[in-house]
This record gives sequence, structure tokens and C-alpha cells, in this order.
Amino acid sequence: MSIIKLHDKFFKPYISKDIIAEAVKKLAKQIGKDCKNETPVFIGILNGSFMFIADFVRKYKFNCEVSFVKLASYEGTNSTGNIKELVGLNQDLEGRTVVILEDIIDTGNTLQQIYEIFKDKKVKQLKIATLFYKPDVFKKDLKIDYIGISIPDVFIVGYGLDYDGIGRNHSSIYQLTTEPKFKNILLFGPPGVGKGTQADLLKEKYNLVHISTGDVFRSHMKKETKLGKLAKSYIDKGNLVPDEVTIKMLKGVVTKHKNANGFIFDGFPRTTEQAKALDLFLESHGQTIGGMIALEVPTKLLIARLLERGKTSGRVDDQDENKILNRFNEYFTKTEILKDYYKSQNKYFGVNGVGEISEITERLSKVLDNL
Repeated sequence: MSIIKLHDKFFKPYISKDIIAEAVKKLAKQIGKDCKNETPVFIGILNGSFMFIADFVRKYKFNCEVSFVKLASYEGTNSTGNIKELVGLNQDLEGRTVVILEDIIDTGNTLQQIYEIFKDKKVKQLKIATLFYKPDVFKKDLKIDYIGISIPDVFIVGYGLDYDGIGRNHSSIYQLTTEPKFKNILLFGPPGVGKGTQADLLKEKYNLVHISTGDVFRSHMKKETKLGKLAKSYIDKGNLVPDEVTIKMLKGVVTKHKNANGFIFDGFPRTTEQAKALDLFLESHGQTIGGMIALEVPTKLLIARLLERGKTSGRVDDQDENKILNRFNEYFTKTEILKDYYKSQNKYFGVNGVGEISEITERLSKVLDNL
């Protein structure tokens, strides 16, 4: 799940499809227990309830009938503000148990009208079930028999709920949020491609904070922290540091710069799991990744660069060609697949990484300016 834009507004992940599924299952079980000895009529109020009812009836284990209706409140092309009738209700409900399946109940105005409409239907009993319920704004003295998930008074979309006609098709629920910062970028590429050099130039130009995974690792290793010692045991062998170790380090750095204009992530994420964890972490702070910018350089040239760098850098993993080859193998088998992850979000940008430093900076800047 990631931040989405509907029309002019942004929405952040709020309730996952798994939590929704559990709530629907719970409602089906509760209603089934009360109505298993009869054949109730489930009535969904369109448009918002269609996804809820489709999932609900698949989980309902007993006989039932299903109808969809719309609440009519229009005279000509103007809304009167008063709901007058249910459009689409054709069967005789006299003596039947009717269960209204609502997607959401907030103020209770619609619910009050439903009670008024069914007052003369001579039903055996009328029950109300809602997937989402806002207790903070519900002021009516009306009974709600079954509640799936109680939420505060926030504007939500997804799972049948819309914003100005769109957003119903999302399988999870999203909450209205402020426009996220899009200046967070990932500088991507194999070892020796020049990510650190370019990140230092870009951070000054765009007032961003540069977070180098390598620098963070080395800081922890120099201080001999528990995470640093663990990271060193992997780095010395030319292997990737485990996700959970890397993520803990990076979260600590981001938290220290909570007022930053944005971040350049250099060397992170390196796996799909890291990418997903970064998305969730940034979204919890109202932010997102603007794009992954990949510097593209032939492998042979990169190996030569690293061996040359190893003569002065003191880095063990730059001095042994076998360890360098192992790093490239790790990159191409585990990290390069991130291209597909970001391409699926239209956030992947490849940039030629061969040439003068200033030329490469200019190419990167053109991408950044258009994010």
C-alpha cells in the first residue's frame, strides 16, 4: 500500500484488506448466529456497499436473499436533502427479517430515513449492520445491531467508498492526508557507480539530506554498536546486511532529521522487502518516494574503478576482485529486481552514469526537476 491521489487530494493507507476481511467475516458469523433458522433478506445501499456485500455473502453460511437499492432524494436535477424512497426494492417484505448492510454510518441521517421507510413495510424485524462506524459523530437515538470497525471522524475512500466518484475500486481503505513530500529519491546503481559523489552534489543543490547506507554502517562499526558488529560480519564477506539490521539503522537516521526537506537514499533499499518497509515508514510520516534514479555504467568499468579505489580507500571489499565479483553477484541477483518494483509505480528512471561528474549531475538534475 502507498499514498494515492484522487482528483486533487491525497490519501494514505489506513485499513488493510486483511483487517477488512476479518471484520466482514466477524459480521457474517454474528448475523449467521442470529438468523440461521430463517432466510433473511440482505439489502445493500448503493453505491458504496457493493464490495462489502459481495464479500459478506460469500462468508455467510446459511440461506439468504440479497437485494441492492438506492436511496432517492432528488426532484428533477436538484437534491431535496430528504430521502423519500428506496429505488429497486421490489419484493414483498411482510413478515421477513431484513438486514440492512451499510458500508459506513457516520451522522446517522441516512439511517434515520431508512428506519422511516421501513416503518410501513410490516417486516418481522429490521436489523442494521455497518462495516464502518463513526461513533464520534453519530448523534441519533437509533439502534445499530452489528458493527464491523469503529473509526474516528476521518474521511476515507476505498472498498466501495469514493471521493467525488472515484476510489471505490481499491481493496483497502485510505485516509485523507496532506500532500506528501516528493523530494525523497533513491540513488541506485551497482558498486562503484558514483552514487556517493553525485549524492553529495545533489543534496546541496536541492537542500536534501543524504543518507548513505555505507556511511551509516561504518559509523555503527566505528562505534562498535551491536548493530555495527553484526553488519561488519556480513560486509567483510561481501554479503548484503540483513534487512532488519539495515532498516533499524536507517529509521534512526531519518527520525533525527524529521524536519528535512527530503532525503537522498544511497545504497538503500537493496531488496524488495526493504523497499516495502521504507514505503510504510515514510507513509507513516506523510511522505513517499518520488523516484528511483539509476546510474547505468558497464560492469567491467566498475570493477576497474573499485580496484583502483581500493588502493587508497582502505576498504577490504574494494581490494579483492573475488569479493568485488561477489558484490556484483549480490547486486544483480537480489537488488536489480527493485527496478520492477519501482517501474510498476512509474518511479524508475535510468540515467547514463559515464562521463564527467558535472555532466552526470546535469542528467540527474533533469530527472529530479521533473519529479
